[in-house]
Amino acid sequence: MADRILKANAYTTFDLLDGVVEGHGFTEEAFAILNVTTDSRDDPEFVELQVEMDNTDLDEVRPHADKLSLSADQAREMADELEKYAGRVEAAAEE
Repeated sequence: MADRILKANAYTTFDLLDGVVEGHGFTEEAFAILNVTTDSRDDPEFVELQVEMDNTDLDEVRPHADKLSLSADQAREMADELEKYAGRVEAAAEE
């Protein structure tokens, strides 16, 4: 990904995932980076979820990164939801 806003390195949670950007009247596919981190190493106040689409593959969206701040409880709730849906995907693959 050229001209990244997020740094993708050995510590990035996921890089080069398949992503889709949808808008009014368009849908584009591109590689994406997904990272989970905290706002601070020493005294974190929240979990941060970061997403960036590869801007070299997008025509409709300007280069940017999206970030969400989650409390510890919200992060745990998201982890529970991910586990639940991962189980559904695994079960469907076994059928």
